[in-house]
Amino acid sequence: QVQLVESGGGLVQAGGSLRLSCAASERTFSNYAMGWFRQAPGKERVFVAAVHWSGSSTYYADSVKGRFTVSRDNAKNTVELQMNSLKSEDTAVYYCNAGLSLIRLAPGPYWGRGTQVTVSS
Repeated sequence: QVQLVESGGGLVQAGGSLRLSCAASERTFSNYAMGWFRQAPGKERVFVAAVHWSGSSTYYADSVKGRFTVSRDNAKNTVELQMNSLKSEDTAVYYCNAGLSLIRLAPGPYWGRGTQVTVSS
């Protein structure tokens, strides 16, 4: 069982930056592809970004390409999401996910509780 804890959310003005972090409890963290999903009020949870277990490949939703960067540190069991040039439409609860499919960019079985990101215009 992988436990995930997100941090780093908050309120930021449009054009600003935030860095989210996700800490995993499991020593086998490095075996899992890791990703971020987000859910805006009244909308479905959607894919944002993912990183291969080795860190060698990254994947992004079209809406965040060029603005967000996902990375991981297998020695520290952490994955991060650097978010730049934030827009009001980035406002959502952001969830860390472990074990996702990098072929379908579908979520794996392990979720964090989420962290709120609010971008004011």
